[in-house]
Amino acid sequence: MNGTRRAEIKPGVRVVIVQKQDQRTGRLTEGVVRDILTKSATHPHGIKVRLETGEVGRVKRVSG
Repeated sequence: MNGTRRAEIKPGVRVVIVQKQDQRTGRLTEGVVRDILTKSATHPHGIKVRLETGEVGRVKRVSG
């Protein structure tokens, strides 16, 4: 799953995100979703989430 559909992402799911400051380098961060920040059903660049660590970014893929 590539993270562009909100229905695929729930709190507690492990995901891989790209943070705003890492968009140019493509550095990815893995973590567990705490909050879903995107309100629309889909987003072409990935659904924006907050991880349990407090990091915010767009989902690139859903790990589990």
